[in-house]
Amino acid sequence: MTSVFEKLVKILSLERDQGYRDRAVIGGLERFLPLWHQEAREGTKDPQHIQRVEEIVALLQGYGAKEREERERIINEILGKLEAEQTPQAPREPSPPRARGVPGLGLDSPVIRLTGISTAYARRLTRLGVTTIRDLLTLVPRRYDDFSALKTINKLAYGEEVTIVGTVWDTKARQTRGGGTVITTVLSDATGTIQATWFNQPYLVKQLRPGCQIVISGKVDMYLGRLTFQSPSWEPLEKELIHTARLVPVYPLTKGLSARWLRRLMKRTVDHWAPRVPEHLPDHVREREGLLDLPTALCQIHFPDNWEMVREARQRLSFDEFLLIQLGVLRQRRNWQQQVGRPMTLDERLLRTFLSALPFTLTDGQRRAQKEIMGDLKRSRPMSRLLQGDVGSGKTVVAMAAMLMAVANGCQAVLMAPTEILAEQHDKNVSGLLQNLAPALSEFAAPTIRLLIGSLSRSEKEQIHEEIATGEADIVVGTHALIQEGVRFKDLGLAIIDEQHRFGVSQRAALRQKGYFPHILVMSATPIPRTLALTVYGDLDISVIDELPPGRREIKTKWLSPRERERAYSFVRSHIEKGRQAFIICPLIEESEKIETRAAVAEYERLQKEIFPDLRLGLLHGRMKAGEKEEIMGQFYRGELDILVSTPVVEVGIDVPNATVMLIEGADRFGLAQLHQFRGRVGRGEHQSYCLLLADSPGSDAEERLKIIESTQDGFQLAEEDLKLRGPGEFFGTRQSGLPDLKVARLSDVAILERARAEALEIFRRDPALSAPEHALLVQKVDEFWQGEGDLS
Repeated sequence: MTSVFEKLVKILSLERDQGYRDRAVIGGLERFLPLWHQEAREGTKDPQHIQRVEEIVALLQGYGAKEREERERIINEILGKLEAEQTPQAPREPSPPRARGVPGLGLDSPVIRLTGISTAYARRLTRLGVTTIRDLLTLVPRRYDDFSALKTINKLAYGEEVTIVGTVWDTKARQTRGGGTVITTVLSDATGTIQATWFNQPYLVKQLRPGCQIVISGKVDMYLGRLTFQSPSWEPLEKELIHTARLVPVYPLTKGLSARWLRRLMKRTVDHWAPRVPEHLPDHVREREGLLDLPTALCQIHFPDNWEMVREARQRLSFDEFLLIQLGVLRQRRNWQQQVGRPMTLDERLLRTFLSALPFTLTDGQRRAQKEIMGDLKRSRPMSRLLQGDVGSGKTVVAMAAMLMAVANGCQAVLMAPTEILAEQHDKNVSGLLQNLAPALSEFAAPTIRLLIGSLSRSEKEQIHEEIATGEADIVVGTHALIQEGVRFKDLGLAIIDEQHRFGVSQRAALRQKGYFPHILVMSATPIPRTLALTVYGDLDISVIDELPPGRREIKTKWLSPRERERAYSFVRSHIEKGRQAFIICPLIEESEKIETRAAVAEYERLQKEIFPDLRLGLLHGRMKAGEKEEIMGQFYRGELDILVSTPVVEVGIDVPNATVMLIEGADRFGLAQLHQFRGRVGRGEHQSYCLLLADSPGSDAEERLKIIESTQDGFQLAEEDLKLRGPGEFFGTRQSGLPDLKVARLSDVAILERARAEALEIFRRDPALSAPEHALLVQKVDEFWQGEGDLS
């Protein structure tokens, strides 16, 4: 293709990418056409060449006055003919689709509707969570390569990330002994020359021709004492730069998608669709908070002008996500508070008798939580409360008092746990507690307790279902089996959910629907800072038990280096010889070449063969089937195993009083809150317990975490410290908590979170029903954001 046609292709491509608005050249294409016509006619006497020129001119006549669809047809017809005549080059990745206006195409249209996306590419994008055009806009970069520093060749220094503009002097290809190809290009500017090298890209010889100007971005390397570039990013100078000379977005990838292909797709999509995204934030909110408008924020999060714009774009999009979460939970809280439930009469004498018969005295935290819960039960508005307390703080006793009150009012109570082991433990603890208190409570009707779990036989389940339906079962303890369709309560008045973060929102809703607006109490042993609790459980009132019962032994915690591993094994063996048991936690399931840390499967085999061949070891990890997990945990609970080797799946849900040692491999890879949860699996019995932290190669942040966990047993203090230290890492898994996915916001962004909650509360204060016209788009956005997450009510 001659240079005159190459020039036209660039202009028409720009016109296409700008949406056929006749702005590719100043004054429009019709003003440019006579000049190009003259240049094209003067450059050749080839009849075929002249005929092609005349055909193009005829097609473009009157372009500015034509409708948009006709402009699109003309441009694509010309480009199709010209691009088909290009000299064939080496195969290259398909160009990404043009995000252009197609009749009926909208933000929620499937990406496969975009021109150029095949079924195969659509399937690959799906692996990134992208199915619609809107999903593409919210596929935010993981990070940015800073290629904005433009330098001349004579100012380059080894090791720096820079961008240069140079003219190609020469490009050569040579074969390697292994059959590969090495491309070397010599570039020059007014200050000097430098060589750039690429591997196995032979088509670059035709693209990097002498005399063309290109932009190169990358890390300055050195070879034989001379500065070079190794496999840098590059683009022709006259193009709009998206891979070089700027903050270059780096997106998550999957097999079959290259970084350059996806970046080009994102640029065209963002340019066309971001300006068409409606602004849902009311102007007064955006102005008060000093936030970018949404189209600008989307453009800048993908292709930012500078780091400040990255910060402002991330702030706006984070604020949006937090605000939508807050509005969702606050709306559900308001809806729930408007329901009329059953006020319960407190039997003060029963409560006093129960508390005085306990073999211990409630802590101040337990008494405060119990008072708040009893106050809720007396109201006609259904209780919706979170009881948060550290491992061993005594939440079950407080919950037991509430269940007794429900039974005394002629209602049924239910306690749902995430695993069968934990449900069995609750059943055993509640039954044992009531049995021990039976003499003191003899004048009151003893409640009937039933355990409903998935592993029961069909006949056993049917029998319990019948007792629940007739009201014979006063208190039911169980797992997900409680929310199955066949379970019908006669009169459910109180539902308690333990380890709330292990259940989704829809599961909580399913349990609520088993009764007529029953009182709901959810419990969590995962300490999280109050601000985050207001987000994760924003629709709930919160009670906190912030102290442990007196006499509870401190779990002695020690951080060890890898060289002290044999010492740790000897310590574990000494406790097993005393009749105790131990946990060994590994971060991964199988070995990874990228992460040098101990994997559960390999470690279990090594420990069984080489370290503890004479002991009984069990293995537990997340890929096992539910029944297999329950069986292994059951064996450990019953004392049939000496050591349980496990991944973090053991974090909650198993209480083995005889386990006195917790050995955590790769401890530097876990956050403080998670380490504290692991530690809480021991120290449940009468014997002194220990937690050993084996760190692989901790950095400064990890060392700080390990020092903190050594120094304190306070889960809430650890949660606060964890939030400070983990920075960009998510403090709490949003998927576990039942929240919608956070694509930009991080739960460590406390300042933005607090601002969003304050705005949400102000919006509800001014417009409790969210019915004002200015909130119409915002309400629609809240509904879209929570879609698929289940009803919070």
